[in-house]
Amino acid sequence: MADKDVSTERPSGRTRPAQQRIRTLAQAALNADVTVGQVDTLLQDLSETLGELNTSTATLDDTMERFNATITRIDELAPRLIGMVDRLEAIVDRVERIVGVGEAVVSPIAATEHAVRGAISAVRHRAGL
Repeated sequence: MADKDVSTERPSGRTRPAQQRIRTLAQAALNADVTVGQVDTLLQDLSETLGELNTSTATLDDTMERFNATITRIDELAPRLIGMVDRLEAIVDRVERIVGVGEAVVSPIAATEHAVRGAISAVRHRAGL
């Protein structure tokens, strides 16, 4: 082992005792050990985070598959809905024509009723009833 009085010469020309040099190296080793511990903790946390991200990604994949299946069902349903809308529009057109015919039939009756009421009202006024 090195003698306590042994000194090392620095590039600046000053000498440093071996004991101080050993202390400096020991402190550097402790600092390196702390740094390695911090890196190890960081890597463990990163590993947990990546595991959670992997789980989230798998869940997202499942959700996207369900979403895709839903979109496919909507795509399959759209032509049937369009056909039903076309049939309903045809029914509405027929009902509108029936209502138009009914209005045309009722119009002369309503005019006749109005004329008859007017005549009866005039007769009542003249008769004093």
